[in-house]
Amino acid sequence: MTAPVPAPAPASPPASVRLLSVPPTTAEIAAWTRLLGAVHAADLPGVPAPSLVEVGGRLGVPSIRGRSVQWAAAGEGGEIDGAAALLLFTDEGNTHGAYLDVLAVRPGARRRGLGRALWERVRGELLAQGRTSVSSTIEVGTPAQRFAESLGFENVLPMAWHVQEVPAGPVQAPQDVPGYRLVSWSGETPDAWSEAAAVAHGAMEDAPMGELDERAPVWTGERVRQAQRLIVDRGGVILSVAALTESGEMAAYTELVLPDPAVTRAVQYDTVVVPTHRGRGLGRLVKRQMVAQAVERYPRVREIVTTVADENAPMLGINESLGYRRERGVGLFQLKL
Repeated sequence: MTAPVPAPAPASPPASVRLLSVPPTTAEIAAWTRLLGAVHAADLPGVPAPSLVEVGGRLGVPSIRGRSVQWAAAGEGGEIDGAAALLLFTDEGNTHGAYLDVLAVRPGARRRGLGRALWERVRGELLAQGRTSVSSTIEVGTPAQRFAESLGFENVLPMAWHVQEVPAGPVQAPQDVPGYRLVSWSGETPDAWSEAAAVAHGAMEDAPMGELDERAPVWTGERVRQAQRLIVDRGGVILSVAALTESGEMAAYTELVLPDPAVTRAVQYDTVVVPTHRGRGLGRLVKRQMVAQAVERYPRVREIVTTVADENAPMLGINESLGYRRERGVGLFQLKL
């Protein structure tokens, strides 16, 4: 979430705040992209802003986890001065909660009450839908953090972005760990491995979640494929690497996502080692293989970034051994309504 330092709230939201079209128009997507670009330039200099492809995908293709509601505040000349995007969870066990994906105000339009006006629209929707908590991923030390804390949000899971430089030339593939073989694929998990992938995804249940008021999803083979399909449908690319046992069990996996095939910074999604297979170097193995695959398949990629909870010492150790460096702090903030 990116937001301004708060100003006194107006008596009612200004008329310029309206619901985004469903589906959003080409002009709305372009204006939303320019808004986020301006916010990134002011608050996160040096961090690439979302591309037009990524923004269009997120605005136009629904999440598998719930229903999205999006608002925009019109500026001059067809621009957007402010925007908010809310995801109302519909998955089992989480219908009490929601995720605030965006709350952004153009730097030149701040301190006029627009951030508060957008928040009132979000809060009204949360209350109307009977939601009791909302979370948001917020960059630490930015105006967004100060604004969120003024509303009552608390950082329930301190994390950080970590970045790894990708070599320009070929990378030697890692040696296999005895008893395991490495496999990789792009897009949806092949049918032969989908159920094993669902079991491995379930191992994420013991990942650090702080005091987040949210239940981990129940994974099935089809749900794994739906999550991967969503990335592709939104215009991105997903590459998976897994370590399989001789019996076909998925002992570890990692995922790399390019939200736009043209970007030079890829995002490492989950890296999971099933508890009974930990302590054998499989986390490091799949991540090293992922880098080798990225160099071969996506030569444009120059960096890989990932978030790790500050309390996740094992993953921090693996990343450090692979050359990751801490880039900036971020937190999973939550508000109880």
